[in-house]
Amino acid sequence: MRSRQKQAYGSWPSPIKPELLLRSNVGLGEISNVGNDLYWIEMRPEEKGRYVIVKQAGSSGIHKDISTTEHNARTRVHEYGGGSYLVTEQGVMFTNFDDQRLYWQTASQCQPVSTMTDCRYADMVYDPTIRSLICVREDHGNDSAQAENSIVSVQLDSGKETVLVSGHDFYSNPRLRPDGKQLCWIAWDHPGMPWDATALYLADLNSDGSLANIVRVTEGENESVCQPVWSPQNELYFVSDRTNWWNLYRYTDAGIEAILSMAAEFATPQWSFRETNYAFIDGNTLLAIYWRDGVATLARVDVMDQCHENIDLPYSDMESVCCFNDRAWLLGASPTSFPAIIEVNLSSGEHHVIRRANDLVLDDGDISKGEALTFFVGEDDNKQDVHGFYYAPVNKNYCGLDKELPPLIVISHGGPTGASRNGLKLVIQFFTSRGFAVTDVNYSGSTGYGRDYRDRLKGQWGVLDVRDCSQAALSLVAASRVDGNQLAIRGGSAGGFTTLAALTFTDVFKAGASHYGVSHLVALAKETHKFESHYLDTLIGPYPEASHIYDARSPVNAVDDLSCPVIFFQGLEDKIVLPNQAEMMVAALKKKKIPVAYLAYEGEQHGFRQAKNIKRTLEAELYFYSIIFGFDCADEIEPIRFE
Repeated sequence: MRSRQKQAYGSWPSPIKPELLLRSNVGLGEISNVGNDLYWIEMRPEEKGRYVIVKQAGSSGIHKDISTTEHNARTRVHEYGGGSYLVTEQGVMFTNFDDQRLYWQTASQCQPVSTMTDCRYADMVYDPTIRSLICVREDHGNDSAQAENSIVSVQLDSGKETVLVSGHDFYSNPRLRPDGKQLCWIAWDHPGMPWDATALYLADLNSDGSLANIVRVTEGENESVCQPVWSPQNELYFVSDRTNWWNLYRYTDAGIEAILSMAAEFATPQWSFRETNYAFIDGNTLLAIYWRDGVATLARVDVMDQCHENIDLPYSDMESVCCFNDRAWLLGASPTSFPAIIEVNLSSGEHHVIRRANDLVLDDGDISKGEALTFFVGEDDNKQDVHGFYYAPVNKNYCGLDKELPPLIVISHGGPTGASRNGLKLVIQFFTSRGFAVTDVNYSGSTGYGRDYRDRLKGQWGVLDVRDCSQAALSLVAASRVDGNQLAIRGGSAGGFTTLAALTFTDVFKAGASHYGVSHLVALAKETHKFESHYLDTLIGPYPEASHIYDARSPVNAVDDLSCPVIFFQGLEDKIVLPNQAEMMVAALKKKKIPVAYLAYEGEQHGFRQAKNIKRTLEAELYFYSIIFGFDCADEIEPIRFE
């Protein structure tokens, strides 16, 4: 066996180059099928982040772009989008990013359907009786301060829009019963988010497309209901967390019936539309993905006997499942494989890859595999468990110098209602292959561990997440796995806020990287988009009554307590976390003469999608750490300017 060369951590030459990652990397999502034909969305960094609808006909193995080159199938409803296209016997319907109009594409033409300006559309279903699309509409053309959300019917032939349901702040998941006689949907209101309190509704659908006899199916005031699905027998199924866990239920004339009661999650937070984590194989059997302790499992569920059987697959992170006869498709990843669209033969159990998110082949000796991490925080009489994943530095050709420990990067995920999973991630491997240790923390408030764990963060954002990320680092220092003098923290969006708060209100970290992060909570509450405009009511407290808490927890107001360098990355078209959030913090750090770097990108929104900017961000962050922690980069990187 070849011996590894000893070299300072962080300075290892790595085979994982940004240009290699970007040349073959795409984002995959929104998997759907029409019979044996499979469809999905690809986000392509090399096409400036364009979203493309792709089709595989049957088992041909041939992939064909459905989207024309001038269209970008991406909706901005709730800004996070999802549910941007629908395939019907009439053709493909999609929302185009540039003008947010609905388009109807057939083999011979592609033409706009919607005629209203300042409207956005998502989460479509097709009503063949009257040739219309039923979908969520977000109207920005009204005179009110915020957009108006509703469920509308859009005629394919005329573009005429009819409001079917309105009055609530938000809507999602309009779903038509297979026989066309009923429509269900989900609604919720401020200040709740869809993982706090939602309601499932049901109505009869008249022959003219209007609704009658609207009833509320679920009555829980603090119940999160999601993913309604009709069975082939016209029975309504859904997921609810009424018993702490997002489990499967069925609605019948006799009432609501639990299908499975498990200490596991059959759903994820509804940040985007069209999430599909279970689907029917036949009238009595469905295929479902559930999460336990941060790991996903695929299961066959007998809805009559109310039991399940796990399907053995080498994937620990799965989502977006659909099926037809004995074939199923899903998006899966493992600690050693990048996300990919997987086809599963439900009869034989055999599976194979349809499309990989990244064609880069990594040597197993260069892959750091996520190790489940659990530690405890708090006083002895009130200890709480916290979870995450730890990634050791790994490179088949290099190891650290004697008596040295690696620097650590703590990742605080976005949301904050979200989760980190241990599928192979390019960013993590970029750093671990160069000699960094990484821990990806599922701090209090994360999903995948039940509602009680998720609700811990209510009123405690900027406190418990900061505590948990800090303690994750300190627990690894105590275990002599990382260097306590070389601790960094990074995060995007809400994770950027946790990053800045940890740098400001603790002395644990020596450097930090904020990707489109929040620094000023009052500004966020006043300026962010409708979907999250009252999110802080539950995370911090009602505004303006709790304005003193907002001020106290805002890093920009406590820069005097911050004494370590920070690098900021920001999209200048971000409508979720506006650029002023980074700019206020940068200005304050400059005034205090703390080293700070700021990279702002034209044409980028919330999260970077253009290849050149993704590459620059990775390299700049590595260069930043090399300056702070005093090692030489093996990569040739354009220097960043500190002020």
